[in-house]
Amino acid sequence: MKKIKLIIGIIFSLVFFYVCFQIYFPENLSSNKTIVFTVQKGWADDQISANLQKLGIIRSADFFKFYDLISLQHSKLKAGDYNLSSRMSVYVIVKKIANGEVIKNNLVILEGWDVADIAKYMQLKGVCSQAEFIALTKKNYGDRFDFLANKSKNLSLEGYLFPDTYQVSEKETCDDVVNLMLENFGEKLTSALRTEIAKQKKSIFDIVTMASMIEKEVRSLNDKKIVSGILWKRLSIGMPLQLDCTVNYITGKNDSSCTIKDTQIDSPYNTYMYYGLPKGPISNPGIDSIMAAIYPTKTNYLYWLSNGKTIFSETLDQHNAAKAKYLK
Repeated sequence: MKKIKLIIGIIFSLVFFYVCFQIYFPENLSSNKTIVFTVQKGWADDQISANLQKLGIIRSADFFKFYDLISLQHSKLKAGDYNLSSRMSVYVIVKKIANGEVIKNNLVILEGWDVADIAKYMQLKGVCSQAEFIALTKKNYGDRFDFLANKSKNLSLEGYLFPDTYQVSEKETCDDVVNLMLENFGEKLTSALRTEIAKQKKSIFDIVTMASMIEKEVRSLNDKKIVSGILWKRLSIGMPLQLDCTVNYITGKNDSSCTIKDTQIDSPYNTYMYYGLPKGPISNPGIDSIMAAIYPTKTNYLYWLSNGKTIFSETLDQHNAAKAKYLK
């Protein structure tokens, strides 16, 4: 009886280690080859496992299906493109496909880019055409995102496409990317920030418009907060904002200054010609610019200029003297 038990124990151990070997040990641990494996929509585990075995990624399709079944992952396998290698075990591959760890592309949206800039980038990255992206920014997303409530219906999503690095799969559409940007904006604009905006009797639209100009004017958070204070002060005393960046938004020029002729363009974005905030945002600001718009630094300054560093002035005479000194 002891011998029988011993034999059964040995057989059980051998079977156990064999199964573990098939599931947890890769087909080729020394392989340097990685392939893009596409799980088609509607594929079951038998189709996936058969193709993996055929490509030499796994040793046995049967053990793939066996582990897939006992781990309760068989109904969770997701379609998409995956980076797979024979260096990976069945355990790793099943987990990867069940979790939907599809190939991701990085989309890096820079602070201060406007809709046109992002549209060009989307086309360059092969996500969609410029025309498709621009058309989507004119779509109404207000039913999903309450922070768009104060945005004028005839304006695009300019200002709300939050600059960040986004990881997207090849299966995701341009509309998916726009939703990701808007979701990110909503997360960054916390309830505490929204409460503060309401407390100041301002709208989110006003803050985003102000932040979009600050983003184009100065770089550091400290400078942004001071410039924010200057701009809000100009509004309060009825002084035109007179920002070159708003004129360049009209012309599409990517310059730090604008021409006198351009300042005479009749447009609601021309802050030389019209008082108050421009018609809407002129870029997509980052969180520092949004924070600066909400929490400005109060100073006696009314002017500034940038020449590597930002020089602030209290009077027009001081500002003109600074221009003569620093902008030769």
